Amino acid sequence: MEALFDIGVFVLFGALWLAFAAALIWSQGSLDQTWTWLRSLPVILQAVVWLLLLPVTAGLWAWETSWPIAIRLLAVGGLAFVNIALFFPRAVFAPQP
Repeated sequence: MEALFDIGVFVLFGALWLAFAAALIWSQGSLDQTWTWLRSLPVILQAVVWLLLLPVTAGLWAWETSWPIAIRLLAVGGLAFVNIALFFPRAVFAPQP
């Protein structure tokens, strides 16, 4: 059961980061709309979304800053890489003794 959860979380965040990357390439306005939607939620719901999807929402925050584009891309890419690397379900693919 734990392995199924690990795979599910990995697939969920993988899909979210793929959607983020697709939006960066083809529709940056949708990232702006998502940020506006997130900020328009009541504070309690914002906190829940931030808590459940922290790496992606942090990437969205980094993208919406006024930093130079290279820094924003590096921040978002770094968050995505670390998130996917940490959630990779190694125990599922490791040889069993």
